[in-house]
Amino acid sequence: MKKLLLLLFATIGIQAVAQKMEGMVTYDRTQDYVKIMSRMTFLSLDQKERMKATNKNYSSKPTQMVLYFNEDQSLYTNAEEYWRSDNGQWSYRNSDYIIRRDFKQETKSDVIEMLGRTYLIDDSLQTPKWKILNQLKDIAGHICMKAETEDPIKQQKVVAWFAQDIPVSAGPEQYFGLPGLILELDLNDGDAVVTAVKIEMKDVSKELTANKKIKGKKIKTADYDKIIKDHIQTSMKAQENPYWSIRY
Repeated sequence: MKKLLLLLFATIGIQAVAQKMEGMVTYDRTQDYVKIMSRMTFLSLDQKERMKATNKNYSSKPTQMVLYFNEDQSLYTNAEEYWRSDNGQWSYRNSDYIIRRDFKQETKSDVIEMLGRTYLIDDSLQTPKWKILNQLKDIAGHICMKAETEDPIKQQKVVAWFAQDIPVSAGPEQYFGLPGLILELDLNDGDAVVTAVKIEMKDVSKELTANKKIKGKKIKTADYDKIIKDHIQTSMKAQENPYWSIRY
């Protein structure tokens, strides 16, 4: 099995060399709110029932995200400024979420709106510790390999599926660092799933160099992690759902 995988990806790698590695990926991001709430043992049954009833007012329509990438950089953000339900009855402005990675310089520059504020996080890259597994899956026409890691702050199991025929280190959300573009992320066994639905190999230099000026509080990764950790702990003590105001 291992020899077959090595042969497969060697062949894919040869084909990829002839193609310039840059383009755009459109992802569908979905969350199973009922499943997420079921994990929150600190919530009362009454709270969970009220949250379920509230969630019924919203469509299960995915949020669309886009990733622009080349061999050296990536930019991941909302596809649209507003989310709107299919029936047009519900809409809201998507919180700012702009994730930039410079793999050549090993730096990050993120804009994350949460907890009523906008944070600007500029720091060095910290690559997740991935474990690559011998499992394959077809995603959007690309044979992808499975990898696992974990989010120690949110206590989430993270599964990624990456395509070695697109040998760039980029990925959705804040994940990267695999020998191929991440086409799917699964957080906590389906609590939230980000899946590529369209991949376009094209010039994206304009999108990667665009720099919209956004005001916010400048912090480092350690500061961001502490804010998230403290918010989750405070919410648990108050018996509140922490993910109404931060990204799952």
